[in-house]
Amino acid sequence: MTRTVDAVEAEHAYDVVVLGAGPVGENVVDRVRAAGLSAAIVESELLGGECSYWACMPSKALLRPALARSDARKVAGLRESVYGPLDAMEVLAHRDSVVGHWKDDGQVDWLDSIDVRVFRGHGRFVGPRRLEVAGPEGERHLLTARHAVAVCTGTRAVLPELPGLPGAHPWTSREATSSDRVPERLIVVGGGVVGVEMATAWQALGAKVTMLVRGGGLLPRMEPFVGEHVAEALATRGVDVRTGADVTAVVRDGGTGPVTVVLEGGDHVEGDEVLFATGRAPRTDDIGLEKVGLTPGSWLDVDDSLRVTGSDWLYAVGDVNHRALLTHQGKYQARIAGAAIAARARGDASLDTGPWGAHAATADHAAVPQVVFSDPEAAAVGLGLAQAERAGYRVRAVDLDMRQVAGAGLYAQGYRGHARIVVDLDREVLLGATFVGPGIGELLHSATVAIAGEVPIARLWHAVPSYPTLSEAWLRLLEAYRG
Repeated sequence: MTRTVDAVEAEHAYDVVVLGAGPVGENVVDRVRAAGLSAAIVESELLGGECSYWACMPSKALLRPALARSDARKVAGLRESVYGPLDAMEVLAHRDSVVGHWKDDGQVDWLDSIDVRVFRGHGRFVGPRRLEVAGPEGERHLLTARHAVAVCTGTRAVLPELPGLPGAHPWTSREATSSDRVPERLIVVGGGVVGVEMATAWQALGAKVTMLVRGGGLLPRMEPFVGEHVAEALATRGVDVRTGADVTAVVRDGGTGPVTVVLEGGDHVEGDEVLFATGRAPRTDDIGLEKVGLTPGSWLDVDDSLRVTGSDWLYAVGDVNHRALLTHQGKYQARIAGAAIAARARGDASLDTGPWGAHAATADHAAVPQVVFSDPEAAAVGLGLAQAERAGYRVRAVDLDMRQVAGAGLYAQGYRGHARIVVDLDREVLLGATFVGPGIGELLHSATVAIAGEVPIARLWHAVPSYPTLSEAWLRLLEAYRG
């Protein structure tokens, strides 16, 4: 049964207080509770956070039917059965089910089960180790942390300063993943992960999509060939992908009806909704950072144990520290931070904070994996070629046309895809791997293991991929490297 708190001012002390109850904050309290520490968590919105309700889960629920249909259309004997449109209302209803209809009862029950006290409301620092929580009914609670406070407040979407934009009621990632209707025409501003995934999903659901990308291509943080493959596939499906498109204004009379996006040079695009997927900012502007000597609205710098620079009690975990803005990486950091908090609370004389140690988030530097659920999928871990060269490594890139893999032709007729590994020539270990193509997301973890484990190429040669699977790409890449 969910705990309730009296609507009067009260003071509470816990070993650990966590600000923000998304997946990251939940993992921190899980780890410290497992270590025997008492814990409280503070949340102003839904327990479960951005990923559960407005990002990872709803977006993938929207994308899965699009990708499954696309794959089926490439299979002989099946394609003829799947050429009709998706049932958009059924897809949206499934999305609603996946996010629990934006209710967090299950998360409340889980936190209760591990004996974590939940405080609903807005938390602000009032001093070192002390926070005030303003509850929804006007109640105030003062929380004191005996050992640590972890800031896990994540990020929010950033809208550019453009004439007419505030009154145009643009979509951000939240509206794009939670809309209850399919717009006839959708304009997507931005060519990063959110822009690409939402263009993929809404086009498949029936919207006419125009993408306006300021730079020269899509997914610029990945190897260049990835964006080229994805842009070509989007265009084939009818998405109007415009690169070098600089938005200068947005017009929407009265804030309703059609919206017009004005481009540099005077050209314009009309739509029924416009999504701005143009960046994120930390949710630290209104949590009282000035009371603990930090700058409101700033990213929080941390060491590898996720402790804020210059502090012996404050931790910043997940997106808010700007190390790797990915849910799975934030949860990894939470496990590291929870272990470090518990060790320090026990008074352990030395923590294992060396590379790959139990109390060091080394993967944030060396092995960050990401899958983009576009059509085709894109996946990467570690360093790209240009990144490795800038970092001073002596490297070699090995490329593979995925059509050379027997399993690709079985997966889909007309399969198109590409793979690349980046090898450190001095140590003969992998620094990075990138894949683009249908179904390649599941290839990524093997690459992540190889990079995190610093497995020598000579040993990888003995990791035999099953035939005929897409994983045989590893054999072909290693053959090309070894000659």
